Amino acid sequence: MLKIFLNFMLIGLLVAILGVASIFLYYGRDLPRPEKLGDLSLSRPTRLYDKTGEILLYEMYGESKQEMVLLKDLPEHVPQAFLAAEDAGFYRHFGFDVRGFGRAILTNIRLQSAAQGGSTITQQLARSAFLSRERTLARKVKELILTLDLEQRYSKDEILEAYLNFVPMGANAFGIGTASYLYFNKPASELALEEAAVLAALIRAPSRLSPFGEHTEQLLNIKDYIINRMVKEGYVLKEEAEEAKKREVVFAQSMDNIRAPHFVMHVVQELVSLYGEDFLREQSLKVVTTLDWEIQQHAESVVYGMAERNALFNANNAALVAISPTTGEILAMVGSTNWFGEPYPANCVSGKTCLFDPKLNAATYHTGRQPGSAFKPFVYATAFKKGLSDTAIIEDVETDFGIWGGERYVPQNFDGLFRGPVTIREALAQSLNIPAIKVLLDFAGIQDSIQTAQDLGITTLTQPLSHYGPSLVLGGGEVRLIDITSAYGVFANGGRRTIPFAISSITTASEREVFRRTPSSVPVISSSVTELITSILSDNTARAPMFGANSLLNIPGVAVKTGTTQGFRDGWTIGYNRDIVAGVWVGNNNNEPMSSASSTTVAVPIWSAFMREAVSLIKH
Repeated sequence: MLKIFLNFMLIGLLVAILGVASIFLYYGRDLPRPEKLGDLSLSRPTRLYDKTGEILLYEMYGESKQEMVLLKDLPEHVPQAFLAAEDAGFYRHFGFDVRGFGRAILTNIRLQSAAQGGSTITQQLARSAFLSRERTLARKVKELILTLDLEQRYSKDEILEAYLNFVPMGANAFGIGTASYLYFNKPASELALEEAAVLAALIRAPSRLSPFGEHTEQLLNIKDYIINRMVKEGYVLKEEAEEAKKREVVFAQSMDNIRAPHFVMHVVQELVSLYGEDFLREQSLKVVTTLDWEIQQHAESVVYGMAERNALFNANNAALVAISPTTGEILAMVGSTNWFGEPYPANCVSGKTCLFDPKLNAATYHTGRQPGSAFKPFVYATAFKKGLSDTAIIEDVETDFGIWGGERYVPQNFDGLFRGPVTIREALAQSLNIPAIKVLLDFAGIQDSIQTAQDLGITTLTQPLSHYGPSLVLGGGEVRLIDITSAYGVFANGGRRTIPFAISSITTASEREVFRRTPSSVPVISSSVTELITSILSDNTARAPMFGANSLLNIPGVAVKTGTTQGFRDGWTIGYNRDIVAGVWVGNNNNEPMSSASSTTVAVPIWSAFMREAVSLIKH
């Protein structure tokens, strides 16, 4: 009986071996052979174009650059940083690391980011160099075969060297040699410990974590994690690691062959979230965006041109976004006063202590900024929905609104004056604070006003209702420039909301269209309300007592509203006609106050100079 059982076991084992062998032979018959690691091919470009599909804005992985390095020429901490980040057991396994895979999953869950990969360096090299990234069983089997083949043909040092020279590092760079020059303007042989850790941190998401994008803080957090891993693996001493984590990482401030850089990086982030970096790197896509290159050039000229003037008022940064209110197409986006500039002050930390942060896109910055009086139209629109008339009289007098937030609330108008009885039209046109608070509390309501703002496209008013008080109408809640600009577009579009978008179509190299955005809109507020708001915001006669009869705000056929936050931290101007809505923000990235500069001083000149020409550049 035992003999029969053993025979069955032997037969089963032979069948299993033959099965595995058959699978290997079947999937391995047409696989490329890694005969020479130095001959690995690079990726095909994904190209981003303006709305005409003719003006090239940027190539992702196009004209790939590769600066070859030798492992023996690198400081030990450079390959060690990559081993700690990607495959600490590289020199101990035969191509696969089951424990490392499990540890990576737990680590990424804990950090809520792709801080560590689950594949070995050999696996990554096998699939990056020889395979597509399709998620199929066949591809996994092919990866297994190639991984074993690489491990048999080459030494560990040869595999690691090939990996370091081939790994995609973002911005058309492949390998650490090119990345070192691109991000730090130095050869890889001179990389400091913290710089090596930054490059290792980039691997998992080189476009999203790019130092030229909006996630530098997350990149630096992963850098610190990798340095800690290097201590755990015995690569560096704890004291050395702590010193490296404290040292400032200074990035190079240029990016070759890019137009409309903040807009492009905004599109890149969206593409990565839609398709993943691997798909973009392999498919050679043509991405037609919504950008109007002529309007974008005009926007950059105006924003960049007024930077030096505004700096005199300690207003060190500015952003502008222009959108089609009828379609939602983003026509222009300028995220700072100079993408290619250097952070100010020089030793500042991105997003925290910088007065000016060139790569941070202030048009889309996710935390938002207080909009000042630019929020008032949403409150008045809510009151108009409830039947309030623009001819109604309201008292502009000093008023005690009671206790809010533990303190007595007795606000002032911007100029410190009171005008007595005024019409609702005059109150909004002249941006009077006391009447606006009365409209909020007596007619519109805080909750309903927030709902109106959200309906029109404001995404950042997410605090509990108790967080907001009467200061809401004066800009007491944070907004993003792109959101509030789009929301004003509802006033321009007869009460219909169109969600802003940047990508019109995506086509493969074989001319197969894989994505097309069809503009659509939904009604969110009555046209009678939006017509009334537009009438008031374009009424120069009603506005003149506060702003003057010949102010920069006076552009025929254009409605506009300004906003200045308490303490002069932010200046806003948003205006529109039926064809274009444009918003401008001016301030400091670190929320430091300007030098008593209101929106009229720093934001209105930018908006006015842009809008006067932009209305004639719109092509129907």
